[in-house]
Amino acid sequence: CKILRCNSEYVAATLHLRGPDRGAAFCTALRSYSLCTRRTARTCRGDLAFHSAVHGIEDLMIQNNCSKEGPTAPPRPRPPAPNPHGFESLDICDYERSFLYKHGRPPGFQHCAAFGDPHIRTFHDDFHTCRVEGSWPLLDNNYLFVQATSSPVAKGSNATVTSKLTIIFKNMKECIDQKVYQAELDNVPAAFQDGSVNGGARPGGSSLAIWERSPGRHVEIRADYIGTTIAVRQAGRQLSFSIRAAEEVAQAFTEEQDLQLCVGGCPHSQRMSRSPRGHGRVPAETARALCREMLPVEDVYFQSCVFDVVTSGDTNFTMAAHGALEDARLFLPNAEKLHIFQ
Repeated sequence: CKILRCNSEYVAATLHLRGPDRGAAFCTALRSYSLCTRRTARTCRGDLAFHSAVHGIEDLMIQNNCSKEGPTAPPRPRPPAPNPHGFESLDICDYERSFLYKHGRPPGFQHCAAFGDPHIRTFHDDFHTCRVEGSWPLLDNNYLFVQATSSPVAKGSNATVTSKLTIIFKNMKECIDQKVYQAELDNVPAAFQDGSVNGGARPGGSSLAIWERSPGRHVEIRADYIGTTIAVRQAGRQLSFSIRAAEEVAQAFTEEQDLQLCVGGCPHSQRMSRSPRGHGRVPAETARALCREMLPVEDVYFQSCVFDVVTSGDTNFTMAAHGALEDARLFLPNAEKLHIFQ
């Protein structure tokens, strides 16, 4: 369905038309818009944006006394560079702009994170500490597959940490080739598995890109074609994952794709208390003092930090919780939900 192309050509043709003398040119643009929608009618008949455009054209032609018969303007050539202030070069591989254009409002976003033991913050702001060992899917939807592989934090410990992350950006026509990103402990590359740093040779290939924030320690992957940003970090002997995903993308899965830690959290049998019992590797008060330096608010990030330092004896876990909190600060659509208290 090419309705977005019709929309963008119409906006481009009328953007410069102002004042009472725009009449003839405006009617020409409307007839051209109508012709474009008729050409896409067969493939777009189930698209809500298509039907909105058809009715909108009819209303505008009546309001402006436009005749259905008359000249139509040839499609305006797409400018070589995007205009950040308009929609002349609307790109289907720019999710946020396309959504705004179709719905008249920006899209909603959701945030999920996995860090430390691992602790999971779900898209619904539930917070679990997990025992999960082996490979578990964080996400499994129509656009993304993310798998975390966990191993024991220390010999004889029930606690586990993420030691490997695999992220698959699924093939999307006109935008990107399928790309696989993989990080392991002491190997957080700033490239996809095939050595590339973007979505490939397709027209929208640049709508997927990797940025190195801290060499070997922190990368950010921007998937603009689905309105999604992912951060992967290593702190001490663990990897962490954070995502800001468009709601439409986060919810694009079937009943068969039911096991996703970012959606449902840890299965009940895999959940742990964040109150470590017995003899820890670091005294609880020492851990609390260390964590308070990085996390002055005693929320679930602080509790997770204390749990991890006590359980592992590794003070680098303070950085893991701090990094997850910083990602949440950047990714959460609602700043009031930054801190969770349990």
